[in-house]
Amino acid sequence: MSAVYELEGDLAAEMSLLGKRAREAAKVLANAGTEAKNTALAAMAAAVRANVETILGANAKDLEAARNANLRASFIDRLTLTPDRVEAMAKGLDDIAALPDPVGETLSSWERPNGLKISRVRTPIGVIGIIYESRPNVTADAGALSMKAGNAAILRGGSDSYHSSGAILACLQEGLRAAGLPETVIQAVPTTDRAAVGMMLSGLDGAIDVIVPRGGKGLVGRVEAEARVPVFSHLEGICHVYVDKGAETQMAVDIAVNAKMRRTGICGAAETILVDEAGAGDHLKALIDNLIEAGCTVRGDAAVQAADGRVEAASEEDWSTEYLDTIVSMAVVDGVDAAMDHIRTYGSNHTEAIVTSDEATAEKFLSELDSAIVLHNASTQFADGGEFGMGAEIGIATGKMHARGPVGLEQLTSFKYTVRGSGHTRPG
Repeated sequence: MSAVYELEGDLAAEMSLLGKRAREAAKVLANAGTEAKNTALAAMAAAVRANVETILGANAKDLEAARNANLRASFIDRLTLTPDRVEAMAKGLDDIAALPDPVGETLSSWERPNGLKISRVRTPIGVIGIIYESRPNVTADAGALSMKAGNAAILRGGSDSYHSSGAILACLQEGLRAAGLPETVIQAVPTTDRAAVGMMLSGLDGAIDVIVPRGGKGLVGRVEAEARVPVFSHLEGICHVYVDKGAETQMAVDIAVNAKMRRTGICGAAETILVDEAGAGDHLKALIDNLIEAGCTVRGDAAVQAADGRVEAASEEDWSTEYLDTIVSMAVVDGVDAAMDHIRTYGSNHTEAIVTSDEATAEKFLSELDSAIVLHNASTQFADGGEFGMGAEIGIATGKMHARGPVGLEQLTSFKYTVRGSGHTRPG
């Protein structure tokens, strides 16, 4: 069971047809009710659960190729599916079905002095192109979220997860058919040829309304440079944990270790730990000890190196590096203002956390930092649409237009104005 097939014939013609099918499917889906979409999601989840072995078998092919290519361990972790991860994928589909349907929601309404009644109402965007790397579960999250928000989706996963994504896509399309919806509501680019990405970025002759990239700096940079349609940008996750002088040491240790080491390969993993100089005597050595004990390499500035001989020297490049690995950079800073200056200089506006019992300092950090997600006394690994109650997410948008933070159902809609009159004409 797989929706993957080898491309036959001309790539440009095939991609153009893909866009046309998506546009036609989007018209059908825009008029489908909530019941049909939820029926499809339930059938998708059932198909994923019924085809666990097929999905894992396809994933084994991708993993073998990744290991033969000597890809790094953090990359392979992102690529790996297990029975628990497949079940989490199915549960994510159930969770999306349980969410309110945003399409048709009245965001606001008012009546003008002349009696015109105006409403702003959520509508689907249309066709969403989603370009992503390595994680096969994004196939389910992206396809299902787009569909629930009334959009058709064209998916282009990484070549490394080609077989896994194909097996998952087959389950999604089985669910669409079970609900009487066109299976072309969710399609995948039928080739690993990178030229197909350029065609998506051109908009497929006007078929694609928005592009959502999810991947590394190289992918996002290419999308932003070449796209001829709007983009929901997801830049790299250079996330920070700032341990203030007012932090409880054990809480700081627990949060820092979790933020770095729970899953090192996700965009919400902390890459830099900043420690308040005024609290370094209490916190610094404990943080270093516990990170190293957890298997993390620590690269630090002079003050961090002086605290522990096992710390490697950090270079200027380290402060702006998304490791996605068991490596963290660490610096001692002069209070919260210096911490925020460091984050503004080297960060990617993704996710930052402060650990402190001082409410005033916490509020300063939360209000003055302009990252997409800012946390107090919580791990950066909570930067996830599922943890925000969104069911799932396509990615974390770090731009400021339309969508910001986790891109879930609401962010995958637009809106229109409905105006109701009673024979109104506008005076000259």
